Amino acid sequence: MMHLFIPVVLETPYSGAVPLHLRYLRACMRDCLMRGEAPFASHHQYTAPGVLRDEIPSEREHGIRAGFAWRALAHKTVFYIDYGWSSGMLDGRESAAQLVQPFEVRLLGPHWLEDQLARESRGDALMHWFRSVAAP
Repeated sequence: MMHLFIPVVLETPYSGAVPLHLRYLRACMRDCLMRGEAPFASHHQYTAPGVLRDEIPSEREHGIRAGFAWRALAHKTVFYIDYGWSSGMLDGRESAAQLVQPFEVRLLGPHWLEDQLARESRGDALMHWFRSVAAP
């Protein structure tokens, strides 16, 4: 029997310590997947190189609004707060409340980084990721 995944909007911090926050986001995505959820994180997809630039306010706002469009399709929103609440996450919480959508607040815990680094050191995914943004 095939397990059906539950669609969720994933909210984590992005700005500030972006490399760390992206690694944290990937760990949170994995956590969602291991819980039987299909996470959508607009700040991962829309801030990829060549898509939208978070440092340009109009593009950041465009990405936030596009991400909010997905919220109506999700069963719930999940917030990971090991690094606190960003302004974008607070906007996301307000958006979920306006839709009367359930949300959960989660923590990965103190060892998430070492676990994530160990996962990233295995397999070819990280190498492919780097190659995708390297000059042709």
